[in-house]
Amino acid sequence: MIFNKRPVTHNTNVKLVEMPEMYQGEGFGAMQLSKVVGLARKNSIWPLPFATSCCGIEFMATMAAHYDLARFGSERLAFTPRQCDLLMVMGTIAKKMGPVVKQVYLQMAEPRWVMAVGACASSGGIFDTYSVLQGIDQIVPVDVYVPGCAPRPEAILDGILKVQELVGNEDIRRRNSPEYQEMLRSYGIL
Repeated sequence: MIFNKRPVTHNTNVKLVEMPEMYQGEGFGAMQLSKVVGLARKNSIWPLPFATSCCGIEFMATMAAHYDLARFGSERLAFTPRQCDLLMVMGTIAKKMGPVVKQVYLQMAEPRWVMAVGACASSGGIFDTYSVLQGIDQIVPVDVYVPGCAPRPEAILDGILKVQELVGNEDIRRRNSPEYQEMLRSYGIL
């Protein structure tokens, strides 16, 4: 058999990923443990959606085929706090629901992050009443706010990317720092 030998060409439209910063030598590469852990954590976030109203519908669209949140390492949704590391609060939170949100947060293992999705979870939205919590940051610390009423799936994806950036750059020892402990004490968590 004779095969036609064609020159091998490569697709120039494909962007190559840059190699992470590391110490290199002949036959080895060494990297800081915190960077490796951050890289693994940021690409395997397990979100817990806590949806109470219309922002939950937009999150469903974000999980669907067109936007596909699974591309960003957040494919496995879990509805048990002990298995999740990102609490996504979406929608109006009544003051009676505040202790439930805090309990869900406390049941999550460290490290844990919180994303407030939409105007209602971020600031109470249009519901400036006695019964609606004016932002979940009154009961749990929030890492990323996603604005909008209701936010588009692109905004939710941008929020996920911001969380990934935080997770990837976080030092392993930050959770043991006095500043972090003081912040948790200010929320009555410790």
